[in-house]
Amino acid sequence: MDQTFGQTLKAIRREKGVSQRELADKVGIDFSYISKVENDRMAPPAADTIQKICEVLKVSTELLLSKSGKITGEISDAISSSQSAIKFMNEVTNMRLTDHEWDRLITNLKKLR
Repeated sequence: MDQTFGQTLKAIRREKGVSQRELADKVGIDFSYISKVENDRMAPPAADTIQKICEVLKVSTELLLSKSGKITGEISDAISSSQSAIKFMNEVTNMRLTDHEWDRLITNLKKLR
């Protein structure tokens, strides 16, 4: 079974040897909030908070953002301000790409630059 956002956060935090209180202090949120999120009693935090958590824990933002189902405002702005970007996202959404196919697409996109 796939882990929830909270379960994933708890596992990463423990692996990094960071307490809930220490993480909360460094991110600027209440430690009881971390506890509630890790125990799936609250929804994942906002994308910008997730980014801060990832910075503190030194993990990829993509990992926790994908578990949360959220995207950053920066990504949202980049997509919503371009007709071509929206067209692209509609196309790949209809294709239902696997993670492997997304990775191949990223590799090929980098070759265009």
